[in-house]
Amino acid sequence: MRKTIVRCLLAASIGVVVSGAGALAQGDGPMAAPAGYYTFQKVVYQNDGGLPDANAYFERLLRNVGNHIQAVGGKVEIRVVDFGEGVKPFVTARTDAALAAKIDALKAKGVRFLICHNTLEGMKLKPSDLYGVAAEDVVPSGVAELARLQGQGFVYIHP
Repeated sequence: MRKTIVRCLLAASIGVVVSGAGALAQGDGPMAAPAGYYTFQKVVYQNDGGLPDANAYFERLLRNVGNHIQAVGGKVEIRVVDFGEGVKPFVTARTDAALAAKIDALKAKGVRFLICHNTLEGMKLKPSDLYGVAAEDVVPSGVAELARLQGQGFVYIHP
């Protein structure tokens, strides 16, 4: 396992792709997975912001989620649990049409963004203060939601 991780890191640093068999192969663009390579996945991404720029971090997270969906051919159920600084981009998206469009595009692909009630209380925000957030998107606790979803078989990713 450790050798595989080291090889992947080395491959990424020199711009090659690690194939499923472990051999290194040159890659100029996205590597297409062979048919049947990925099975259905359930994944929860943590978004607690990335200081000092939560919006830049959030945009990278959105790209990661989009790339994930593309890589598995849509065979994935994704939740993004947003708490702490991770909630601020949803405030920004109320006046940033480009950011709002990125959120909408992922929602259209079935991604659910779940917002921490504790964070809203702490920041004195209501769901209506956030772009695209309805009451049913609010969970009691972001951290507890991560654990709940993992208990339901979701794989945890913190980019």
